[in-house]
Amino acid sequence: MKRLHENQKRLLDLLLKNQAYPLSIREIQEALSISSTSVVAHHLKQLERKGYLVRNPANPRDYKIIADPQDSDVGYVNVYGMAQCGPNGTILDGSPIERIPFARKLITFPLEQVFIVAAKGDSMQPKIKERDLVVAKMQSGADSGSVIVGVHNSKVLIKQYHITKDGIILTSYNPKYAPIRVVNEEDLIIEGVVKSVISYS
Repeated sequence: MKRLHENQKRLLDLLLKNQAYPLSIREIQEALSISSTSVVAHHLKQLERKGYLVRNPANPRDYKIIADPQDSDVGYVNVYGMAQCGPNGTILDGSPIERIPFARKLITFPLEQVFIVAAKGDSMQPKIKERDLVVAKMQSGADSGSVIVGVHNSKVLIKQYHITKDGIILTSYNPKYAPIRVVNEEDLIIEGVVKSVISYS
């Protein structure tokens, strides 16, 4: 990691302490008594360039700390709901409903690629129940048979993904739900592949 300016050290420390409840640029300015929001924006860009921070350009409050000098084994992960998509049609461009601490040792890939979805409904029972936390790895493609988090015709869903000779089919574990045939591949956005489930009950 590259050396930080004193204001950047203070800024990073403030962001680390407020990961559960991200601050706006105005709130950062007031907390650190910085002269203007443009100066805050400059230092945020520098933290991002130096590899300490990843920001969502569609949501100023959505950022991830990559380098935590005090606790490198734990980072904060965004939890998304299944109610609506973000401005670009994906849930990852929307606002997280929560941010929770997550141990890096629980996964075999970078923590920055993790996102969590709070499950809704009973379509994936018995393996995934209402309000379970579904841990997924960000990726835009999936192998046949994988369980994905995706958006189909603007609806957020968790389904098993099948590539067949007749096209893409999305299925539920619960047999009372009929398979979904993806007529146009452009209508399906794969957000990520499910890696584990944290049971609510």
